[in-house]
Amino acid sequence: MQSKYKVGLLRFNLMVAALMPALMTRYSTTLTEQWLLWLAAGWLGLTAMLVEFSHRRPALIPWQLLPSLLLAALLWTAPERYPLWLWAWAALIMLPQPTWMAGLNAVVATLTWGWLAQGMPVEHTMVSGLVLTALMLLGLIRSRDLAPPRGLARRRLHLIPGLRLWPSAQLSRDLTRERARARREGVHCELLLLRVSRQDLWSRAQRLCELTRPFEHCYRLDGRTLGALLLSRDEAQARRRRRELQEALGHCLRLRATPLPRVVSLSEECRALERQVDPITVINEIHHV
Repeated sequence: MQSKYKVGLLRFNLMVAALMPALMTRYSTTLTEQWLLWLAAGWLGLTAMLVEFSHRRPALIPWQLLPSLLLAALLWTAPERYPLWLWAWAALIMLPQPTWMAGLNAVVATLTWGWLAQGMPVEHTMVSGLVLTALMLLGLIRSRDLAPPRGLARRRLHLIPGLRLWPSAQLSRDLTRERARARREGVHCELLLLRVSRQDLWSRAQRLCELTRPFEHCYRLDGRTLGALLLSRDEAQARRRRRELQEALGHCLRLRATPLPRVVSLSEECRALERQVDPITVINEIHHV
C-alpha cells in the first residue's frame, strides 16, 4: 500500500525541507528567530514521520494551522531577513484544508504583506501585492481542482492501510459488477453484513480480511458495520463458509447474509440489518439460525 499512496518520496522531501530551517538556525540573530526556525524544522520532520495516515489519524485537523502561524511569526519578527518567504503563502493555501483555514491563510498573508510593505517603495508594494494575489488565486484554484481526488482519499483515511478494506461507496459500485459476474460465471455470491461494537470494529475488520479470499472484498460501512462479498460454488458451500466465518470471528451483535440477486440496494440491506430482531438472519434459508 505504501507504493499506492506514494508516501516514500513525500517523506524524503519533507525531511530534506526540514533540514533547511534547521541549518538556518546557525545564522539567526535573535533567540525568537532561532526558536521559530527550530519549530518549523520540527513540524516538517514530525509531518514526515506521520505522513502515512492511518485510521487513527483524522483527515482535517488544525495541523495546517501551525506552519501558517510559524510563517507569519517569522515574517513579523524578521521581515528584513526573510522577505522571499512571503511567497510561501501560495504553497500553504494549496494544502488540503477546510474552507475556514484557507480564508485564515488569505487574511494572515494580507497582514504579513502589509507588514513587509512598510519598508518598501510604493511601486514595489503594489507589484508584490499583485503578484502575491495572483499566486494565491492560482494556488486556490489548484486546491479546488484537487478536491475530488482528495475527497476520495479522505473516505479511505479511516481504513487500515495494507488491508482489502474499502468504504461503503465502493461496495455500492461493486454490487452491480459482482452481480453480473456471478450470473455470468454461474457462482453463488452473497452480501454479508456484520454489526459489531465500536471497540471491536478494527480488530474484526482485520480478521475478516484475513479469513476471506484474496479476490473477495471487505468493506467498512460505518463505525459499527462491516460487509463482505463472498463467492462460493453453490449455496451449500456458502453455508459452510458462513458458518466457519462465524466461528472464527466470534460473537457479533448482528449478522445478515443475502444472495446478491435478492439485494435491492445497499441502503435497504443496511436498514434491514438495523431492524432485524434475530442476531443472525440468512435470506433464502428455511429458517433463521
